[in-house]
Amino acid sequence: MKIEPLFFEPIFKERIWGGKNLTSFGYDIPFNQTGECWAFAAHSNGQSVVKNGAYKGLSLGELWEKHRELFGNIAGDRFPLLTKILDANQDLSVQVHPNDEYARIHENGELGKTECWYIIDCKENAEIIYGHHAKTQEELMRMIKNEEWDKLLRSVKVKPGDFFYVPSGTIHAIGEGILILETQQNSDTTYRVYDYNRKDSEGNLRELHIQKSVEVTTVPFTASALKTKIKKMDALTIHSLIECPSFTVQKWDLDGTTSLGQQKPFVLASVIYGEGKLIHKEKQYYFKKGDHLLLPSEFGEYELFGKANLIVSSI
Repeated sequence: MKIEPLFFEPIFKERIWGGKNLTSFGYDIPFNQTGECWAFAAHSNGQSVVKNGAYKGLSLGELWEKHRELFGNIAGDRFPLLTKILDANQDLSVQVHPNDEYARIHENGELGKTECWYIIDCKENAEIIYGHHAKTQEELMRMIKNEEWDKLLRSVKVKPGDFFYVPSGTIHAIGEGILILETQQNSDTTYRVYDYNRKDSEGNLRELHIQKSVEVTTVPFTASALKTKIKKMDALTIHSLIECPSFTVQKWDLDGTTSLGQQKPFVLASVIYGEGKLIHKEKQYYFKKGDHLLLPSEFGEYELFGKANLIVSSI
């Protein structure tokens, strides 16, 4: 197999709540309401494509099916992760995602959706919905039916650099004015609990999924206790944000030159600030804000040089 960093061309999704802030990453966005950049995607609803090297033109899904050696020949019927950047120009719907077992039974074999958020930027006093105050499923259903949203929903103020773990079963919503990088399981299943009575482009209220939402919501809600581990290596500071059964996510702060080794089945890296270069087997690969690169299995030793921040994930 050809071992080189693979840069991916993202795809973009129009959303009722989207805007134009993804242009700050250098993207030529296709819609005035572009809500999502699918950076690493191998889903039936969207596939990102390799834009360099021996595998140029292949989608991530095709790489997974035809060149599993690039991923250490790990088992699985689909690529496990999906990385997005979301521009919440308006509040997203209040929603919840199922776990693997529920999704497999009720969503035609789809994966469940555990995710996490890194706040890239946000307006002052921006808020997310993160959890709820119901003590039982019966109370949850009653408060939803009575539209007691102020009593039910748990609001949290956010700032750039904040990180949130959102396991399946967590009621949540990204608030207006927030730009996030989301690492998640490879799933596109969402159950809407509440959508502010918004109407779509045809004047229709968007569909809600109350019964399924109540069935999958974790009651009572307990916020995940996260403790970031920090490791310094030469000119690189690694912030380990989360390690869970679905993924590991780190933030890398690069300021200079550092040597690293890639021993995992694969590594996904999204550049959220700055620029630099990766040196591998005497070849140089330049990267900048908005780039997304995959380091395949057996990538081995390499160097990073530059001033940049990256969100890095694996399994």
